[in-house]
Amino acid sequence: MNAKYLKKIISQGEGLEIEFKESKDSLNKDVFETVCAFLNRKGGHIILGVNDSGKINGVNNDKVEKIINDFINLSNNSQKLNPTFYFSPEVVDIANKKLICIYIPESSQVHQTNGKIFDRNKDGDFNISNNQNLVSNLYIRKQSTYSENRIFPYASLSDLRGDLIDKVRLRAKHQSGVNHPWVTMSNEEILQSMRLYQKDFRSGKEGFTLAAILLFGKDETILGVLSHHRTDAILRKKNLDRYDDRDDIRTNLIDSYHRLMAFIEKHLHDPFYMENDIRVSVRNKMFREAIANILIHREYINPFPAKMIIENNRVLFENANKTHGFGKIDINNFSPFPKNPVIARVFKEIGYADELGSGMRNLNKYYTSFSNKQPELIEEDVFKIIIHTEQTSPQVTPQASPQASPQAKEWDERTIQIIQFCKTPKKREEIQNFIEIKDREYFRKEILKPLIDKGILLQAIPEKPNSPKQKYYTKKLYANKD
Repeated sequence: MNAKYLKKIISQGEGLEIEFKESKDSLNKDVFETVCAFLNRKGGHIILGVNDSGKINGVNNDKVEKIINDFINLSNNSQKLNPTFYFSPEVVDIANKKLICIYIPESSQVHQTNGKIFDRNKDGDFNISNNQNLVSNLYIRKQSTYSENRIFPYASLSDLRGDLIDKVRLRAKHQSGVNHPWVTMSNEEILQSMRLYQKDFRSGKEGFTLAAILLFGKDETILGVLSHHRTDAILRKKNLDRYDDRDDIRTNLIDSYHRLMAFIEKHLHDPFYMENDIRVSVRNKMFREAIANILIHREYINPFPAKMIIENNRVLFENANKTHGFGKIDINNFSPFPKNPVIARVFKEIGYADELGSGMRNLNKYYTSFSNKQPELIEEDVFKIIIHTEQTSPQVTPQASPQASPQAKEWDERTIQIIQFCKTPKKREEIQNFIEIKDREYFRKEILKPLIDKGILLQAIPEKPNSPKQKYYTKKLYANKD
């Protein structure tokens, strides 16, 4: 968020979607009451460093980092905020004073802080915990607003794919780098912790939600719930009337993500790009965000099929949308709105997407590797992302130059992931599962062996290279590369 836009927000004064907190040296004690209220109502902005009358006093410079860390830690503490939520506070300088701006989106869940449920009106936050009617209405509003919360009481665990839940459990463990709570949970417990099993307070029915079925359902289960569910991946460069290649994807969202990424990797070049002396896949960084967007933020009860169309000079993404505005979005200055927060959280936990809003920042950061034209985001009943892929003039950046560093290593993103993963010794099958390569021989020949030959990975039992107990670990020289 830039200073001009923030000044505009502050000039409006406090209201339904704007709250000021002094927070000069530390977080105000009641800040999470506002967080909870915004999540439960329409979302909004919390500005730290501004008093109730709108005067900009700023946050003390030496306290900014601590306040942000405290806020992030508390927002991930279920005893403070339940369910927990992910936020990205931003520091903005206005008149040489530092303000912390926290965008709080509307949530599809009902949240509480310190055991109390708060809602929001134009006068501020109010505790509704003891008002059963208001609490029930809040649940009803959430379930009717977000289609991902639709309950299917006759769906059972056998209608979901246990292997996908196992994959998510493993991915979450590797992403967190610590003992993720999902590791010790049963499949049922994981689904409940994800809020994929809910109760309808109007009818008393309870069961797995549409989000659960879309994420983990067997193909026949998804077809039975949403017969129109489809994502089209199309290459249309020569045969403009039809297509040159196509993948008609009618499966769960996790496998859909991989098939869409594979289609992009098959048909789009990957420009040379250096970041911190390491080559990264700028193609994957950009299109990962657009693909995640059409899967996470789609309105699934709308029969309009999502599309990814690769054309000569652009890639077009389209998905059904529940609008919160119309027209082009300024990706330098916007407030993201989560269309399916439960699905988004699962994608974030397993590393398929980042926190809300970061995807648009990545599009803005890397687009010049493909084109001089900035990506276009258009919010209508059908949401569109257009990523231009033609170069109108040569683009050479310091990061993209092969001479950026004589020690630069041409490592792709997957190699970096393996390097980080193998800081502690791992078996061949563990590495193979982590990067999700099914073909064992291809993995050995094309991925594992080159890393060993280059001395990036070392064998734990070098005297017995074919030992069934063999493990591989990152050479200390490379272990701190990220």
